[in-house]
Amino acid sequence: MNLFDVYPLFDVNIVKGEGCKVWDDKGQEYLDLYGGHAVISIGHSHPHYVEKVGQQLQTLGFYSNSVQNKLQAEVAERLGKISGYEDYQLFLVNSGAEANENALKLASFKNPSCNRVLSCEKAFHGRTSLAVEVTNNPKIVAPINDNHHVRFLPLNDVEPWIRELSRGGVCAVILECIQGVGGIQMATPEFAQKLAYAAKRYHATLICDEIQCGYGRSGKFFAHQWLGIKPDIITVAKGIGNGFPMSGVLISPDFKPVYGQLGTTFGGNHLACSAALAVLDVMEQEHLVENAGEVGDYLMEKLKGLNDKRIKEVRGRGLMIGIELEGSQKEVRQRLLYEQHVFTGCSGEHVLRLLPPLTFTKELADEFIERLKKAL
Repeated sequence: MNLFDVYPLFDVNIVKGEGCKVWDDKGQEYLDLYGGHAVISIGHSHPHYVEKVGQQLQTLGFYSNSVQNKLQAEVAERLGKISGYEDYQLFLVNSGAEANENALKLASFKNPSCNRVLSCEKAFHGRTSLAVEVTNNPKIVAPINDNHHVRFLPLNDVEPWIRELSRGGVCAVILECIQGVGGIQMATPEFAQKLAYAAKRYHATLICDEIQCGYGRSGKFFAHQWLGIKPDIITVAKGIGNGFPMSGVLISPDFKPVYGQLGTTFGGNHLACSAALAVLDVMEQEHLVENAGEVGDYLMEKLKGLNDKRIKEVRGRGLMIGIELEGSQKEVRQRLLYEQHVFTGCSGEHVLRLLPPLTFTKELADEFIERLKKAL
């Protein structure tokens, strides 16, 4: 049997990781400024993470959600405290798409007479049924997913959103406060606050997708906390487990749980919870949210200081940074990987996307700047 060939792959086989660096099977070291799509939050192979997950695996790796799992309650308590959402409820699942899927279902259950959703132009929310329908990429929306529930509207232009909300029938508004796949485009406080007010006025659930921009990456625990809004539902994934598949839905107390309404086989399993607790331990002990803000500001200042004519714009917040180039990012990204041994991501044709572990340092930022100069 062959693999189903849907991923264009770089000719690199990564076999080891430590901190903000990885190594291939030939022993070549790489600087990791992508963290596997923002998944690696506390660094590769962090000793505390390895110890906690290893201990749990030796005790109990999995049992079903038909019995008590006190690790889940501990994750909920700790996550509520660190994020400032102690009064919210937590439903644990496995991936970002699954988190958004369940968030949209909750919005629909809450307002069953409405089946419309408003989403952003260039939005990416996942590849499952509802999540891909609210993703603004027709290439990955299969005919069976295209059910005409969604209207895509421009970021930071609130008037079309208000018009659509006033028409009625909208159960949910879903928003990435910093768009990842969309090119590191940031919602403004004015837009977000007016949208939140309008959503509340017209009884639509406001969902903030914090799967990539959340969990400390922006320099606050959630990116929407820069904007002065409080969503009804928040979705998290990626950095929550530092590589272990896990996600969560943070749900306002306005939503009342109903037995059987949501469900999952693997969500919130013992191993996943041990990974999540280890991540929270390290984030608190090493002050990684603050580090993301400080080092991110430093790196952005250095990037802007390059004054290279090929760099059109540098934007982002914390350790979620986009470098928009005048031409295609492809050649620069390949030179970074194969000649300078740096992993970066991309957003579309022109943007290099930087999502390093939250343990990234100013010294590593300086090292990256020197390698980027050579690649440019």
